[in-house]
Amino acid sequence: MEIFGSPLYDSNFLELVFRLFINCAVAFVIIRLIYYPVQQRKDYLFTYFIFNLLIFFLSYLLSSVKLQLGFAFGLFAIFGILRYRTEALAIKEMTYLFVVIAIAVINALANKKISMAELMFTNVAIVGVTYVLERKWLLRHETNKTIVYEKIELIKPENYELLVQDLEQRTGLKIIRVQIGKIDFLRDVAEIRIFFFDDENRAGSFEDNES
Repeated sequence: MEIFGSPLYDSNFLELVFRLFINCAVAFVIIRLIYYPVQQRKDYLFTYFIFNLLIFFLSYLLSSVKLQLGFAFGLFAIFGILRYRTEALAIKEMTYLFVVIAIAVINALANKKISMAELMFTNVAIVGVTYVLERKWLLRHETNKTIVYEKIELIKPENYELLVQDLEQRTGLKIIRVQIGKIDFLRDVAEIRIFFFDDENRAGSFEDNES
């Protein structure tokens, strides 16, 4: 049975479902079980899952066009350098975005010359390496926040210790180091980036401004 010249069902449908299952399972492990427990960013959960799903379907449904390799690189070029206007993605978030794009393209465009064993091994390797790097090797997760600071006299090098003490008292964070950014002498304020271990400050109550 055909609708507008296209078959209602063919044998490729089962392959699509199988590949989609593998892709979603791998994406779930990486995004929900590895990324989220560490970063706690619910807004990125939506982004990563939707990106992964849409790119999988784009790659799979358009793979019959004989531009598979160029198509894949085109997706990486478009989405890999994407930066939202409202907020620049942090390096780690950009890395996870690249990972979810990669697994979608791999699972969608792997052709008949690639065995299922090779495909499964590739997915397991990506999950394994991501897990080891995120949860085992990099046990302490350094993050940062950018704040506007009004005590302009404390940004002098000789007042560094006083600056750190004041920031720790006011933010409740155990700060590793501080970087001074833009200084506005007209308003007597400066942009300061504070660095701290996220696992030691899990109870921090003000909004992240990672960059």
